[in-house]
Amino acid sequence: MVDIARRDLRALQGMVADDETFSDEVFGFHAQQAVEKALKAWLCLAVGDYPRVHDLEDLFRRLQDAHQEVPVSFLDLIELVDFAVQYRYQASEEEWPLDRDRVCANVAALLESVDARVAEAERRSGR
Repeated sequence: MVDIARRDLRALQGMVADDETFSDEVFGFHAQQAVEKALKAWLCLAVGDYPRVHDLEDLFRRLQDAHQEVPVSFLDLIELVDFAVQYRYQASEEEWPLDRDRVCANVAALLESVDARVAEAERRSGR
């Protein structure tokens, strides 16, 4: 999951400055996908499994229910939840308040945090 999330992050990084080629809906979709996969990887570490849902708020809640300390800055990524399905199939008529640089930085920070957790789990298991 983390490797797939990294691919979405690399796509985001390529889209940050090119808003003429990549609409906010496309950017938001890849951002949401990276976050979803990172959270599912984290849930696997915390509880051994993850649900087949796209709702970022639900995934964050499950992490908190598993007594995982979730930095408040990561919770800002919940704003991406509508990009999973709704805006993937339906264009929006409103302007997005997406700050691509901020979103990209938050997604990267989340992935770094999950990477560190994976490395720690592997260290403890002797891998």
